[in-house]
Amino acid sequence: MRVAPPILLSAEQKQALEQCARARSLPVRLVERARIALLAASGKQDKEIAEELSITAHKVARWRKRYLESGLEGLEKDAPRPGRTPSILPATVKQVIHKTTQDKPANATHWSTRLMAAEMGISETTVRRIWRKHGLKPHLMETFKVSTDPNFAEKLEAIVGLYLNPPEHALVLCCDEKSQIQALDRTQPGLPLKPGRAGTMTHDYKRNGTATLFAALNTINGKVISLCQERHRHQEWVRFLRLVNDATPAHKQLHLIVDNYATHKHPAVQRWLKRHPRFHIHFTPTSASWLNMVERFFRDLTAKRLRRRVFRDVMELVHAIDSYVDRHNENPKPFIWTASANDILEKVKRARRTLVNVQSV
Repeated sequence: MRVAPPILLSAEQKQALEQCARARSLPVRLVERARIALLAASGKQDKEIAEELSITAHKVARWRKRYLESGLEGLEKDAPRPGRTPSILPATVKQVIHKTTQDKPANATHWSTRLMAAEMGISETTVRRIWRKHGLKPHLMETFKVSTDPNFAEKLEAIVGLYLNPPEHALVLCCDEKSQIQALDRTQPGLPLKPGRAGTMTHDYKRNGTATLFAALNTINGKVISLCQERHRHQEWVRFLRLVNDATPAHKQLHLIVDNYATHKHPAVQRWLKRHPRFHIHFTPTSASWLNMVERFFRDLTAKRLRRRVFRDVMELVHAIDSYVDRHNENPKPFIWTASANDILEKVKRARRTLVNVQSV
């Protein structure tokens, strides 16, 4: 039987291939080639790799050979194919990408297709095509915050462990408050949606008071325990804990996932928790409220019920929130957590390394 030539990897080469194999922003073909090289390095033969990846053995052999000859660069480059000669030179494409990612126009904070076309002497359509092919969107800016909590890993593993492997005879509840929900009325009535015209709403508004929603999301069945109150002090938080205590089976242990808001750590709250030992509090890491799944429920509530509504007073706002929660609980659907703690830690480590490199420049 013919034996394929083995691939031997250094620690750096293995790490580079693993990053490619896990990447979500790289082309699918490059991710697949990196997986082929990793499986080949583990000692598997071409037929075994082909069966595992549902591809042909000939394809596996081709990219094994290419990696042995040229390394990672060999996986990134495709062989020349017949077709029309591109009108835009590769050097021009490379320069457009470099300018988009490394430079800024003189009179703006980011490039537009018109500015880049004028800068490079090419058409807007060509710029748009290059950006689309390489996944560049200079007009968008996303927000992020890397947690600086010294106990980030321990808290992360505890919370993700509750999501993926909840304890027996216990409930896992994601709890938080959505504070300062404004009862907004518009200064003029809007126009309804009709063919050829979107619905309208005035840009200015009148504030008619605020309310705070306390909510506990059951991670098993997706049901929500809620309470609307005027303020969000520790007194209101204790009142909500009493509601949770009454609304859940008395024989169940309760694991509550909450953020680091000072109200949740108030001495009066601590005393109440000592008198109710079935409550176990798990705090999310600092600047990592995204770990709390109730935030997803708050997002849906805002998008589906609050953002486009008009509220003439706080009572009307509270009624809208309560009715949304009631309808949600009639047919609840749990949010499924899929990311493992190790995957999240790897992303955080990469983000921290990137921040260090940026700050050192």
